[in-house]
Amino acid sequence: MRDDAPRGNGELHPATRLTRIGRHLGREPGFVNPPLVRGSTVLHPSCAERLSAGKKRLDQALVYGILGTPTHFALEDVVADIEGGTRCQLVSSGLAACTVPLLAFLGAGDHCLVPDSVYGPTRHFCDAMLARLGIETTYYVPTIDAAGLAALLRPNTKVLYLESPGSHTFEVQDVPALAGAARARGIKVLMDNTWGIHFFQPFRHGVDVSIQALTKYLGGHSDVLLGSITTASDENWERVRLTASALGQYASPDDCWLALRGARTLAVRLRHQMQSGLEVARWLAGRAEVGKVLHPALPGAPGHALWKRDFSGACSLFGVVFRPEFTLDSMIAMIDGLKLFGIGASWGGFESLALPTTGTIRRSAAAPDLGGPAARFHIGLEDPADLIADLERAFTLLRGE
Repeated sequence: MRDDAPRGNGELHPATRLTRIGRHLGREPGFVNPPLVRGSTVLHPSCAERLSAGKKRLDQALVYGILGTPTHFALEDVVADIEGGTRCQLVSSGLAACTVPLLAFLGAGDHCLVPDSVYGPTRHFCDAMLARLGIETTYYVPTIDAAGLAALLRPNTKVLYLESPGSHTFEVQDVPALAGAARARGIKVLMDNTWGIHFFQPFRHGVDVSIQALTKYLGGHSDVLLGSITTASDENWERVRLTASALGQYASPDDCWLALRGARTLAVRLRHQMQSGLEVARWLAGRAEVGKVLHPALPGAPGHALWKRDFSGACSLFGVVFRPEFTLDSMIAMIDGLKLFGIGASWGGFESLALPTTGTIRRSAAAPDLGGPAARFHIGLEDPADLIADLERAFTLLRGE
């Protein structure tokens, strides 16, 4: 169902739900927003009630600060609702959201499959930490089909990791087909759904565990570090929750409260940024200096058919490949000349960003055939006409004029 399609059976539109979920209406009269709760020690009226709370450590029970406060629980409810899951575990960062479930479902002697386009720090974790624990990682071509994936499965393959679209190169994966092939063999399917946010509903497409960097769009203001791990089954939830607890993973309640505030405007920001992103992407696609635009929601772009089938919308992060006659140095001069785009590694905030990606893309299964120097753009809340004018001015530097 498209995100803007009418709802039936009394179901509320996501934009409406985002204004209400996690607020516990009626329990906290007087204020629109739930209060920020900080704390380590939790007092109980009796030893028996303390023991009872301790037995509920897998639930939203007040036991000790590291296991969560009402502020954490409210945001967990919001994220689980956004992704169509049942339970959510908050962690300290987007990277922690990637690494905790890998540790939850893998052990010594196991094998996992990871797309070659995966987020760089996740690749580093697989190569550095998982390898030290006796866990082997195979990187596969992200556009592989189910038959190709089946050929890579081993008796000890325990996890299929997905990231769609892929980092920097934006390959869209056939998630239902790949997830189906893995789950038929009892393999857990983990997916980094940060680009998809709520536009891709992972549990409807066969994913077991969904990962998001809440640092990005949910926070929305480039001032929090936060991650989430969402599941749709009690079994998967318990593995994730116990692993996060064993690792001492904790999210700042202040950051959780800021993310809750960001959630209230998420739908409006995403709609504006999606439209602005497509407007800028279309302009770039029409420029003679540009070889191709890697934006899955752009007709004719790689992966567009799968995006149209599986996603209800798009975020405002995409890649641009310039024609081969332009050098990396000339592209960098162009990016340095931009006035309205910051040069930074994150995305999903209110500000536009540009970042060279040529030279930072690491591949081992198959090198992407980009055909020219590449950059990544994030479109923020600025007026797209101003961003286009800024790009047009900077293109004179690309051309060396």
